[in-house]
Amino acid sequence: LEKPYAMVCINIIAADSNRDAEFLFTSMQQAFVKLRRGETGQLPPPIQNMDQFWSPSEQYGVQQALSMSLVGDKAKVRHGLQSILRETDADEIMVNGQIFDHQARLHSFELAMDVKEELLG
Repeated sequence: LEKPYAMVCINIIAADSNRDAEFLFTSMQQAFVKLRRGETGQLPPPIQNMDQFWSPSEQYGVQQALSMSLVGDKAKVRHGLQSILRETDADEIMVNGQIFDHQARLHSFELAMDVKEELLG
């Protein structure tokens, strides 16, 4: 290589509203808690209240582990992606999105691609 090449993998949970995206994100948050508890299984469905699910220390650990995740509507995801690209100067991005509902997952990826097109063409 003539110069370093960097790829960044980003969790993106996008929806039509920040509230909807945050609700969808609870599946991934639960999965991380269960992993730390040594529990196995499939991705759980989203829940309304994570505070009833995790302890304060589990919440802290999951929030640290998922701190670079982009969760929100297109505007919030766009702002977050711009920041990450500016900070990392990445040549390539890979998107991950663990969303329980298949249609919501497809919609999230569509919104992420819209943001990518807006930013990078």
